[in-house]
Amino acid sequence: MSTPALGSRAFKADPFPFYKKLRESAPVHRVWLSRSTDAYLIARYADCQNALRDHERIIKDVTVASGKRPAWMPGFLRPLSRNMLDLDDPDHARLRRLVHKAFTPRLVETLEPRILEIVDRLLTDAESRGGMDLIRDFALPLPVTIISEMLGVPEEDRHRFQRWSNRMVSADTSALHALMAVPSAYAFMQYVRKMIRDRRREPREDLVTSLVAADDEGDRLSEDEMVAMIVLLLVAGHETTVNLIGNGVLTLLAHAEQKEALIRDLWLIDGAIEEILRYDGPVLMASERYALEEVEIQNVRIPRGSMVYVVLASANRDEQQFADADEFDIRRTPNRHLAFGQGVHFCLGSPLARMEGTRALSRLLERFPGVRLAIPRDRLRWRRGMLLRGVESMPVLLK
Repeated sequence: MSTPALGSRAFKADPFPFYKKLRESAPVHRVWLSRSTDAYLIARYADCQNALRDHERIIKDVTVASGKRPAWMPGFLRPLSRNMLDLDDPDHARLRRLVHKAFTPRLVETLEPRILEIVDRLLTDAESRGGMDLIRDFALPLPVTIISEMLGVPEEDRHRFQRWSNRMVSADTSALHALMAVPSAYAFMQYVRKMIRDRRREPREDLVTSLVAADDEGDRLSEDEMVAMIVLLLVAGHETTVNLIGNGVLTLLAHAEQKEALIRDLWLIDGAIEEILRYDGPVLMASERYALEEVEIQNVRIPRGSMVYVVLASANRDEQQFADADEFDIRRTPNRHLAFGQGVHFCLGSPLARMEGTRALSRLLERFPGVRLAIPRDRLRWRRGMLLRGVESMPVLLK
């Protein structure tokens, strides 16, 4: 089976037919990401679920699985590889314990008034113009403002980390795009190191100060661990939510009956968000994993040290798990999607993403039920990159 360019705009516009072919005829599929790098895609729900839970054989730390570091990574960027997303227990558990309290459902609930305040302000600003770019003017500033306030990033600096983050997550598998992302990653790290130094001198009421002071059974975070943690929180704390809101609006606009049902009964919003996460979620693939030993899945042998990608978007359209999997149904139940992963690496920020997504979409539809695209859908440009799926820009009219 020929493999499309998985990080290209053309593929990102509609990856689902390719995933369907994988599930039907090549549920574990070897692909070449570059001339020298291959990986295995896992496409069926049951296999994806098992891989996400198999912390003994399919692990996150490439240095443990293969004994090698990524060849392309300059030494000054290696601290970023020590973030909790790319580590296994016990290192992963230790780092996660230090931040999980900030993202529990109970604490996220305290953010609801601020989230609604931001949503209403953004919509009021857009109303005065009669329309907006839904990504730039709505889906992006909401999560950026929230995660920035949590971490203590000054308002005047937020556009900088948005730019750095975008360049980092949009890099595809080519050496050229990886190289182009290096300056942004370096600038991001230097900015975060300055934040850490500033909080050591002048503590504040923010999450960076908490990380500087964090003590887990006498074991404090090193500066490199703090840098990796803060960069991860800033990037992951907004990138997925931007796509959740953007993809959610696109999906609802493409399914008029479902959109009208939701407008008539906004109490359906929680189920609608879960179905958006399943049907067209913000993450196509979980971040890379590695085979610690030879693993056999669907009669395919994955050699030790091989890179493995769990294709969440494929699992969430698996006909063996979901009835009418290609149908969008906001009343679907049960809806055991894998959009936030599973196992010990289940998304830490899922309560916050759900809160931001539900409040953003319900307020948008409540105030502007006639919202519609201002340009044909086929003119939308999808962002590059293998892991995330979302559009760069989405002009909409509100009435």
